[in-house]
Amino acid sequence: MSEALKKIDTNFWNSSEELEVLTFDIAGETFAIEAVIVREILDLLPETAVPGARPFVASVLNFRGRVIPLADIRLAFGMEATKTTNDSRIIVIELELDGEPVLIGVRTDKVNEVTTLTKAASEPPPSVGMRWRADYIDCLVKRGNDFIIVPNMHAIFAYRHEL
Repeated sequence: MSEALKKIDTNFWNSSEELEVLTFDIAGETFAIEAVIVREILDLLPETAVPGARPFVASVLNFRGRVIPLADIRLAFGMEATKTTNDSRIIVIELELDGEPVLIGVRTDKVNEVTTLTKAASEPPPSVGMRWRADYIDCLVKRGNDFIIVPNMHAIFAYRHEL
């Protein structure tokens, strides 16, 4: 079994054949994250720039009285930052980093729906031709004529957990 396929089996699918996910758009691409890590979907909120912070997490916001980092994962994927629109939202997720639960806001262009993805429709990211780091993607899931990109949020935030 290839390393990429092992990564899909252990990291994302967790021995399940189906998973409930929240889909969202960033830069014209559709992404999905497990619904169980989503804490809330917010309209855009005022954000405070953090001097000296990496562009990926250059600001923080007030979420229910807590200061949480606001991440723009498009920058982690090497995409250009874009202007916000009326459809832009912030997805607040909770990840366990270094054994501690961490709340992170993720800026999106649009939140689509909660849906179910099937393991049978998933494939590891191709090793050739990807414009993104393969370790940042758990898998691609075919839906109709399109693919949904399932980012590996732990890999994206792992070395950036000094948020």
